[in-house]
Amino acid sequence: MTGTTTPAPAGAAAATPTSPFHLSDEEVRFFDENGYLVLRDRIPRDLVQRLAEASERWMADGRRAEAEGRNTGDHHFADRPSGRVLFRVDYLHGKGEPVSLELLGCPEVLGIAESLAGPNLVPTYESLVLKDEGDGAAVPWHQDAVHPRTHRIFNIDVYLDSSLAGGGALRVVPGSHRRRADVCALTDEHGWDVPGTVVVEMEPGDVLVHDVMVVHGSEPVLGNRLRRTVYYEFRAAEQILAEGPWDREWVDARLRLLPLALDRWAAVHPDGPRFPWAVDDALRPEPRGDAAAELRIVHGVHTPGSYCSAGDVPGGAADE
Repeated sequence: MTGTTTPAPAGAAAATPTSPFHLSDEEVRFFDENGYLVLRDRIPRDLVQRLAEASERWMADGRRAEAEGRNTGDHHFADRPSGRVLFRVDYLHGKGEPVSLELLGCPEVLGIAESLAGPNLVPTYESLVLKDEGDGAAVPWHQDAVHPRTHRIFNIDVYLDSSLAGGGALRVVPGSHRRRADVCALTDEHGWDVPGTVVVEMEPGDVLVHDVMVVHGSEPVLGNRLRRTVYYEFRAAEQILAEGPWDREWVDARLRLLPLALDRWAAVHPDGPRFPWAVDDALRPEPRGDAAAELRIVHGVHTPGSYCSAGDVPGGAADE
């Protein structure tokens, strides 16, 4: 499935390493060829620690809401052999922990996003994906979202815990992002041993950037430890406006997250570097004056992915 090297999607932004936070041309080439990129120790350790603390509260709030029958659907549960477990929390910015906005405004994150999506980057999803203690269920091979590939669509995955071989580490199939994959046939033929598969070991503060069409998953384990990853998906505004599934009003609403995020970063790091947001003037959003209302912009529709266990299901920050 790896095939030969192909050029970047038409209309994709080239790397512009104007700061230490942007990707190099070599890193962009690796991403375009393989569909993933590992960046070691990318996120400041104090920010990772505060994200981990916030995640504990997100998880506790979700379990409490589920037990009391008032889950709004932002907290996703599944019935596993170990019991009913929480595996994803969506719309992080509206969950009372401003550290998620701080991460969005982090130059290390926005530099990656601009390198791959260009200056009109749109933050499209924000989720915490986790494997809880004792939950060693597999995440079958899948592609998060399938699209025409006129632009890059990708997730920036910030790891809060170690994820190691034998402990449920993510597996990716390099080069599998160039076309829709028949993941059922792939699974039937190869199981977890798809030719060329790479086991991606990660530590807290590491970042995995993955194309939403790269085939990935994680095999089952026993006695799995807690593993948490924050997923931020990004797309170019040009791609969304041309192909959907959202409209200009939705893009405008999502872009209003960025001034809030940049302000939060500056408030916590008054003497630190700031990301020079260079969105086109025609797309620069006007603030509405109610920051709280800007924090939970629902999707309504999704770009379908390619799965086997349940057919095509909504994409975005999937269950790894």
